[in-house]
Amino acid sequence: MRTLAIWSTVLILATAVNAMAAEPKLETEEQKTLYALGLTINRSLSPFNLSPSELALVEAGLADGSLHRTPAVDLETYGPKIKQLQETRAAAVAAAEKKTSQAFIDKAAQETGAMKTASGLVMIPVTPGTGASPKATDTVTVNYEGRLTDGTVFDSSVQHGGPATVPLDRVIKCWTEALQLAKVGGKSRLVCPADLAYGDQGWPPLIKPGATLVFEVELLGISKPSAQTAPQSEQASFWYYCKGAKTYYPYVRECPSGWVQVVPQTTPPGQ
Repeated sequence: MRTLAIWSTVLILATAVNAMAAEPKLETEEQKTLYALGLTINRSLSPFNLSPSELALVEAGLADGSLHRTPAVDLETYGPKIKQLQETRAAAVAAAEKKTSQAFIDKAAQETGAMKTASGLVMIPVTPGTGASPKATDTVTVNYEGRLTDGTVFDSSVQHGGPATVPLDRVIKCWTEALQLAKVGGKSRLVCPADLAYGDQGWPPLIKPGATLVFEVELLGISKPSAQTAPQSEQASFWYYCKGAKTYYPYVRECPSGWVQVVPQTTPPGQ
């Protein structure tokens, strides 16, 4: 399960600015940059699903650390508990998200032409294809768009400049299964339960733990597999972007052109 690196988080908290001002002025470039620092810290905190009163406690820790005041608790004692708290919170969020998403999945399965497989995947044809179907070991070229169940777009091939080429044995389970059922030239809508997508860990800050995802995927072609294994990053604070495939890990886990480490939700390198 993806977790925060405890000591990296501690370092961020210890060097952050005081976040307790009610309405900070954002007039200069430096003030805006410091505010952006707060947004960046929030991305690391998002798995904790903090309430306003809990956020106030974190802000107190930020203030004490950055102003070099005496800590109210012993970091050696409570620092190691951060990981456990995150996992507990993520599990609770995942359970609630799965329960909420079930009605969405059930409704999608009732749409005209929908097919629900034994794994829970719901596949709804948009445009029929007439070409070949890929195998799990094939590499495919696709146009795609990924949405949350509320309609929010979290990723698409258009955002990355065009079609993506991905090996089917190195993508989320939902894609591996669904694209083997598709034909070149066809377009389908995929409703992917969490167990076939990003599971209970999610992909913070964009995808909640336990989230059901919806993809519209157009299969453009089948090609030979690529090489080179992706770096095994378990950090939510950085993503790895493959310029050659025009997409992110873990959508692809192999990248012949080499991996670039980027901050989440930024423009892909070179674009």
